[in-house]
Amino acid sequence: MKLYLLLFFNVLLFINVSCSPRVQVNTEPAAADFHLSNYQTFAFFDVDASGEALSSGYQQQVEYMKSEIAQQLQRRGLTPATDQPDLLINLGIVVNEEVQTRETNIVTDPPQYIGQRRYTWRSREVEVGRYREGTVSVHLVDNAQNELVWRGTAEGVLPRKSSEIQEQIAEGVEKLFSKVPQ
Repeated sequence: MKLYLLLFFNVLLFINVSCSPRVQVNTEPAAADFHLSNYQTFAFFDVDASGEALSSGYQQQVEYMKSEIAQQLQRRGLTPATDQPDLLINLGIVVNEEVQTRETNIVTDPPQYIGQRRYTWRSREVEVGRYREGTVSVHLVDNAQNELVWRGTAEGVLPRKSSEIQEQIAEGVEKLFSKVPQ
């Protein structure tokens, strides 16, 4: 009976993990009367990047993200502008290297021998993997009033392959802009 119960919970956990979204999205309007239909043109603030971000290819991913955002805004009727846009887009991008750990336990990890028939066991954190976690914040700013009108964030674990990162960017931007009030 215990075996069936354990198997059931493992299957349930697998289904839950496999169906969970790759990208988590949070949004909130900063202005109560904000609607995207009130704007006709848009442009991006300059993105400043330094250090490792430039050398490890993130600049290419930023350009891809800008392109995806531009497509989403153009689908909603806005056009890109170089001079005096109605809406400015500010991007904030953070990528962190995370370490996945587990705690040792007496059942699966044997005690360590320290000499003279002495064994000791201490609980400790053991590294089992590393991954990159990315967060993108998008701020929409009314250019005429210089006021934040909407903000949203998308976060998720970044895949290792560049092509998969671009798929995740497209998915995240689409999810994020589906929450923008028309």
